[in-house]
Amino acid sequence: MNIGIVCYPTYGGSGVVATELGKSLAESGHTIHFITYNRPIRLDLFSENIFYHEVRTPNYPLFEFAPYESALASTMVEVARFNDIDLFHVHYAIPHASVAFLAQQILQGYDMHIPFITTLHGTDITLVGKDKSYKPVVRFSIEKSNGVTAVSDFLKKDTVNHFKIKKDIRVIPNFVDIDRFRPHNKEHFRKMIAPQGEKILIHTSNFRKVKRIEDVIKIFSYVRKEISAKLMMVGDGPERGPAENFCREMGLCDYITFLGSQNAVEEIYAVGDLFLMPSASESFGLSALEAMASGVPVIASNAGGLPEVVLHGKNGFTWPVGDVENMAADALSLLKDAERWETFSQAARQHAGQFTRKFIVPMYEEYYEEVITSYHAKQLSST
Repeated sequence: MNIGIVCYPTYGGSGVVATELGKSLAESGHTIHFITYNRPIRLDLFSENIFYHEVRTPNYPLFEFAPYESALASTMVEVARFNDIDLFHVHYAIPHASVAFLAQQILQGYDMHIPFITTLHGTDITLVGKDKSYKPVVRFSIEKSNGVTAVSDFLKKDTVNHFKIKKDIRVIPNFVDIDRFRPHNKEHFRKMIAPQGEKILIHTSNFRKVKRIEDVIKIFSYVRKEISAKLMMVGDGPERGPAENFCREMGLCDYITFLGSQNAVEEIYAVGDLFLMPSASESFGLSALEAMASGVPVIASNAGGLPEVVLHGKNGFTWPVGDVENMAADALSLLKDAERWETFSQAARQHAGQFTRKFIVPMYEEYYEEVITSYHAKQLSST
């Protein structure tokens, strides 16, 4: 199939999943056309089956805000016309689903009938999509999609309940490359970070308020009171500055390293002892899954879809949002008991094995074929 993938090119989960999916589909022989305003972060290889189309938004004095949606729709139309696209797969509802509908309508003027699938990733529904400024458009574009997927049961239920969606939503969870994310010996790297044998805790995110970065630091502060430890903060975003200020107020900056955005996060997970994700909301928790695949147990909130990934008392622990005391207590229970930590580490790796590319990517391929067949059957019946 020739598949157009529309996504955000950033470190956020939706962009990572879209890019890794495209790469996996290309390995299976499909031709993939990425359409976005920058080269996706994880698009780090050359393949004869992968193409990247940059969306260029001209700047005119008339526009206070550049009309990205119009430029994206025009690019999608151009890519479809000259590359025999069979299907568009758009990731994140806003604005990609509504733009896909517009592009589909324009293409019909060229006698081209191309279905599109929308994948819901989380904050496009749970946060941004519920804003009254966007809600009617989000609901309309979901209903007009020819296929809809969600990355967790939680997200599907939340979408149906809040938007009163009648469209069927297929749950296809996120996936992880267990060959890339796996336990491996990085003792030399570990000694650089923790020369005195300190335990290493890790947090990775886009540093937005929903990630509750201060809670990460609070959990670490409880841990530091009882054992020697270091905290590695990976990522960047609006809450990084406040987090650095908070760590200074707490007197913890000698033990916390802000690494910024990193591509080779698997190298960091390889030296970790625990992963912290106390988010206010997570539709799935891809970073947690990648840590688990690396053999790193997870301490998380029980928000959203996280309990579908982190099994409380088996491969990690989940507690209500803001319960940093219990999160810290469970962190210490693992860090102080090497045998128990090893049991949780193996369970984390084993559970992550249920979310591998070989299981999840075929689900998308099957759904693509189903949507394409159904869409064209409807087109024939209407003529």
